[in-house]
Amino acid sequence: MFGGGGMNPRKMKQMMKQMGIDVEELDAERVVIETADGDDLVFDGAQVTKMDAQGQETYQIVGSPDEVADAGAGGAAAVEGGEADDPALDDASDDGDDGIPEEDVKLVAQQAGVSKEAAREALEAANGEPARAISDLQ
Repeated sequence: MFGGGGMNPRKMKQMMKQMGIDVEELDAERVVIETADGDDLVFDGAQVTKMDAQGQETYQIVGSPDEVADAGAGGAAAVEGGEADDPALDDASDDGDDGIPEEDVKLVAQQAGVSKEAAREALEAANGEPARAISDLQ
């Protein structure tokens, strides 16, 4: 899990905890990075580690991505700040007036093991950010 140059992983984890750094392995099945040029990076079965250092969350992805023209993971919630710059994203399959795509609701419900209603509420509380909603539910 940690590469400490020969340092005992348990000792490394203890030191990080003392410094206020929390490390957690995420059980991710698929990670999609949408790029501006349209060639998305898709990591299937990647190892994902979340590190929380004094309120700043950092994610590390270890794996080999496939480049695809459009991974289809987008939607208004995937754009920084929740605002879509592309008018085509405004027509994402929304389920109601909340602007949260049904795809995101299904993803959160599946990953967190909750009902769609609970997933939608968590997404609303997380400003439409699926990763944060899943984290909050777990």
